[in-house]
Amino acid sequence: MIEKLHRLMAACGLALSLLAGGGAAAPAAAAQITDLRGRTVTVPDQVRRISIDDGRFLVALALIQPDPVKLLAAWPRDVHRIGDATYAQFVEKFPALRSVPQVASSAGSFSLEAVLAAAPDVAVVSLESGPSEAQIAQLQKAGIPVVFIDFFNNPFKNQERSLRILGQLTGAAAKADAFIAFRRQHMDRIAQRVARIAPKARPTVLLEAHAGMTKDCCNSPGRGNMGDYIDFVGGHNIGADVLKGSTGKLNLEYVMSRDPQVYIATGGAHLEKAGGLVLGAGYDAARARASLAAVTQRQGIAQLSAVKGGRAHGLAHQLINSPIDIVAIEAFATWVHPELFGDVDPARTLAEINQRFLAVPYQGTGWISLR
Repeated sequence: MIEKLHRLMAACGLALSLLAGGGAAAPAAAAQITDLRGRTVTVPDQVRRISIDDGRFLVALALIQPDPVKLLAAWPRDVHRIGDATYAQFVEKFPALRSVPQVASSAGSFSLEAVLAAAPDVAVVSLESGPSEAQIAQLQKAGIPVVFIDFFNNPFKNQERSLRILGQLTGAAAKADAFIAFRRQHMDRIAQRVARIAPKARPTVLLEAHAGMTKDCCNSPGRGNMGDYIDFVGGHNIGADVLKGSTGKLNLEYVMSRDPQVYIATGGAHLEKAGGLVLGAGYDAARARASLAAVTQRQGIAQLSAVKGGRAHGLAHQLINSPIDIVAIEAFATWVHPELFGDVDPARTLAEINQRFLAVPYQGTGWISLR
């Protein structure tokens, strides 16, 4: 009887020792994510540190994480992409951002060495940019999986998927789903009304991106990209009629010949030195409106029916290149079809996003009208 008891205790001890020591021999827990390239990527089940190659991803993380900086193993320090004022707001709340290691921006060449030195659990990189296939293989060999997301190249299509991926990676899937549901509810309201608009009742729209960056006219979306927002709210993007790519340049003669019914300019702090449209974080309504007035006084633009009729508007470019683009969509809707969307209030939508989601609330004048 005693011998049997000893054998039982020994067996239990062996089982416990296997359980206790098995962690070293057993493979680490893992999860699979399908990224924006359609790649199935195996990532750690618990991701504690990520690298990003675009500072605007920080805004996306701020939607779903109470401390987005804590997750950063590295970032590109491309402050110009989020603006000095927004960067200052992040640093004020999360001073650790100043000392986060630097990797290359998606606007330049990918730096394999910088990412390897940062040793993130996952490298989150921009679609249509980021590492080569050979570099991806080297990172994977070093135990760093690579995940592609996109808020900028095709924002209308890829916003939800990209935010959901960030939520899955960082243990914030429920928060990501909550924001996606919030955004979709607001978009459905617009889509239902636009569905009743006859094709001939769609106003023509010129969207001039980075207005005033140069003296000539006019940077514009073509098919896709920001043009999708115009289509969605019931407008007709005149750039899509002549530009073969997602973006391009329209000449002034073409713009004047089309004489669009609505003019929308985008800009931000990055255009301050050029004398272009400035608005967004760090700018009040008076400064933004004065800037819009200057942009619309350029030769040719001033003669457009949209400008003379008071249907000229400005939008902070960061509101399009951002997961909080629903605010921009609602602004577009009220400008393109004011009769349909008189009850839509993008300011109220932004206030709710600030209160419910953003760890660093969006501040400043995000949009403005000439009148």
